[in-house]
Amino acid sequence: MTASPVSSPTVQTIRAIPITAEAFSPFGQLILPQPDHVPFHPGDAQLQLQNGIPRFYIMQLHQRGRRFHEITRHGGCTQCLGVLEGREWFLGVAAPSDQPDPRPDEIQVFKIPGNCFVKLAVGTWHVGPYFDEETVNFYNLELSDTNVVDHTTCDLLQTYGVEFEIV
Repeated sequence: MTASPVSSPTVQTIRAIPITAEAFSPFGQLILPQPDHVPFHPGDAQLQLQNGIPRFYIMQLHQRGRRFHEITRHGGCTQCLGVLEGREWFLGVAAPSDQPDPRPDEIQVFKIPGNCFVKLAVGTWHVGPYFDEETVNFYNLELSDTNVVDHTTCDLLQTYGVEFEIV
């Protein structure tokens, strides 16, 4: 059941933690550089893109601060995100669940260096990327219609009366 919003919205700070494979595992995979000759193994991105046409593109984003009050999930595919210019960035996540909305205390924010990428598990709630530069280019691998037919968003401000600020 969705909680009722509180009468006056609050801004909660949320500390970004450095990403590690272990810490990120409830949400997906951290994919790190490896030698080219290494054969496919469990450390490679385990993709689920069989429900449509994969779309791999460069997503140009502009600085929008570090506050958020919406979080989204995709139930039909994995999604991979990474930065092109090697810059540090931030991603908020909550683990997949059968609940209609994530609870605010389930949300974590990761600080991600520019030498890796993340694969979000099917159903992982996510918000971002966030960054401090004016404009940053990210690559994004999802399905061609993910943001049209597989896009569930929870408005944390409306549902719980809370907005987050990444610190």
